[in-house]
Amino acid sequence: MRIRRLPFAVALSMTACLLAACGGDDTNGQTANAPAQPVIGVDYPRSDTDFWNSYISYVPKFAGEIGADLKTTNSQNDIAKLTANVQSLVSQGIRGLVMAPQDTAAVAPTLQQLEGKKIPVVLVDTRPDQGNAFMVVRADNRAYGEKACRYLGEKLKGAGKVVMLQGDLASINGRDRTEAFNECMAQNYAGIKVFGEATNWDGAVASQKLSTVLTANPDVKGVYMQSSFALSGTLQVLKQRGLLVAPDDPKHVFVVSNDGIPQELKDIAAGNIDATVSQPADLYAKWALEYTKAAIDGKTFAPGKTDHDSTIIEVRPGLLEDQLSAPLVTLDGGTYGGIPSVKHDDKSLWGNNLS
Repeated sequence: MRIRRLPFAVALSMTACLLAACGGDDTNGQTANAPAQPVIGVDYPRSDTDFWNSYISYVPKFAGEIGADLKTTNSQNDIAKLTANVQSLVSQGIRGLVMAPQDTAAVAPTLQQLEGKKIPVVLVDTRPDQGNAFMVVRADNRAYGEKACRYLGEKLKGAGKVVMLQGDLASINGRDRTEAFNECMAQNYAGIKVFGEATNWDGAVASQKLSTVLTANPDVKGVYMQSSFALSGTLQVLKQRGLLVAPDDPKHVFVVSNDGIPQELKDIAAGNIDATVSQPADLYAKWALEYTKAAIDGKTFAPGKTDHDSTIIEVRPGLLEDQLSAPLVTLDGGTYGGIPSVKHDDKSLWGNNLS
């Protein structure tokens, strides 16, 4: 029996249909003509604080919302590890990168390499001292120091002693918060003496330095922690000295933190601390990924108000920063030195919305 040959065009059409499963899903669950998901790399800066662990938990959620494929690493507060992680992510074919370098000076060479490879970078929480990025997503860290100063200045009625547990002064965040706090105190509460103690964002160092200052100055009446990394150690030191007492007790030491983690909100309710500044872990993840996807898609932005209650500023030629909202949080939601606050149980705070 002779085999009947199909015309070449028909055979080619059938072959194409078989290869494409006639319009069905490919092995990745995408249609044959669907665009591939953008591969975005995210380097987590550390996983030893409640704030950064919260940020880490939000990243996959918001990556899913924009349809991005994630490749993640963790640099554990080590600039050498960050550099190596970036090289690894680039080798995996990422088209954009999100990172939060804690050493904002040493990251410049890595940014230069990524710029040469035309891989857009969005920085979270920190701004590089040098180098370019597509966008920086952070809050106004000078406002953190200002808000803490105003709260403590009003509570201490402009007189007394406070300890500032600084972060790392190699970080723009540590410098911004420190400079703003000191300038605000000098200008508005000259009767308050500030003991500035560098801690390198290390809770054990913060506890030791706070204890040392309190030994020499038992009349300290305020503590400003530049991050919640120092929370448990600070409360332990105060408790050991009989100073962890209710806010209406004359021995009470007023404590202001930064981050807005759930434990801080609980401690405000319990009277253990008095205020915090809610750094938006959820919005950091959301907008870092949104801007990275926008960069991959070829979009651009300009300084000005956004549609998500923030302001984009140009911090230097070519470098934009989206400054997200970070409210002062207190027990009563009052206004302190002209700074409004929200109550600790306000449902708009991300720390009250973790599942």
